[in-house]
Amino acid sequence: QVQLVESGGRLVQAGGSLRLSCAASGRTFSSYVMGWFRQAPGKEREFVAGMWWSGASPYYADSLKGRFTISRDNAKNTVYLQMNNLTPEDTAVYYCAAGPSTSAYNHWGQGTQVTVSS
Repeated sequence: QVQLVESGGRLVQAGGSLRLSCAASGRTFSSYVMGWFRQAPGKEREFVAGMWWSGASPYYADSLKGRFTISRDNAKNTVYLQMNNLTPEDTAVYYCAAGPSTSAYNHWGQGTQVTVSS
């Protein structure tokens, strides 16, 4: 059974940084794509960043390039999302996801809350 467990969300001031973690278990993810999504209050869930577990080039939502970085640690089976220069508009629940393709994320974590104060 696939499990994705996010952590690292908290209250942070604008301009600050956070690193979110996603611990993955339950299968071999070597052929999977891992992604981060977020959902702000009253808004639809949106894509943030993704990368193939194999290490192929990561990709980002255009609006977030340069501030957010996705990475993974094979030994820990963990995917990270480094977020810098945060703004109140980054306030959202952040979700980790996994799937066999970039159009088929079929496993989701429970989410972690990020709140950025002005």
